[in-house]
Amino acid sequence: MKTNSKGIAYPYLIWMLIFTVIPLLLVLYFSFTVGDIRDFSEFEFSLENFKRFFTPIYIKVLLRSINLALISTIICLLLGYPMAYIISKEKPKKRNIMILMFVIPMWMNFLLRTYAWLTLLGKNGLINHIIIKLGFQPLNLIYNDLAVLLGMVYNFLPFMVLPIFSVLTKMDKGLIEAAEDLGANKMTIFKRVIFPLSLPGVITGITMVFIPAVSTFVISSLLGGNKTNLIGNLVEQQFRYTGDWHFGSSMSIILMVFILITMAITSKFDKEKEGGGGLW
Repeated sequence: MKTNSKGIAYPYLIWMLIFTVIPLLLVLYFSFTVGDIRDFSEFEFSLENFKRFFTPIYIKVLLRSINLALISTIICLLLGYPMAYIISKEKPKKRNIMILMFVIPMWMNFLLRTYAWLTLLGKNGLINHIIIKLGFQPLNLIYNDLAVLLGMVYNFLPFMVLPIFSVLTKMDKGLIEAAEDLGANKMTIFKRVIFPLSLPGVITGITMVFIPAVSTFVISSLLGGNKTNLIGNLVEQQFRYTGDWHFGSSMSIILMVFILITMAITSKFDKEKEGGGGLW
């Protein structure tokens, strides 16, 4: 008796329709309308929400969000690639333990992980307590961009390490041996073989770090205080405090479009470079 494979997919399609497609359509609808949120009949089509966003004050916040997300992504790449490379060179048993050390913090709630940094970076936190004990003045470690960057790197670094590690461990070792037989040194092998072949993992890591970093609001709220407002904070404020769902929806759509463009660019780069590498 043959099973209907298409029928198995129907529950998932219904789930996506209810909890993904319909909410997105509602956000899109709110972004192109104005009116009292309590009465749908009073809604009128308008581009006012988008015009309002494209003013210097909101563009500045968007650019600041992109800047911090880019810096955190670069830091994660500079830290994550060597880590992934070193771990991939270890024996399987030790390798699994090292990867587990990256995964274990992710089992804890994201909010709790971020809250933990308040006890470390605060004016009376552990770090300043040690500094004072050593006879120095306490440092301003929290409620600034550096604290937000630290929170981003800490929370998103595993998303850079894991995809790069996955690609490196699946790499054909025969290519490296062939390069050695042709007389290439370790640096040449890395530049001409290992790094080009690991680019799919690098691109995936960059995407997985940049997207949550540019849209985050928890990290900037807790570690940045009122001094660091990112685009995610503005969206949250419109829905939770201001009550202007129309403007909040328009900002969400703009951020979504920007993220989709970013993903399209990285995907194209990945497609062009995938499987590259060579000694010439």
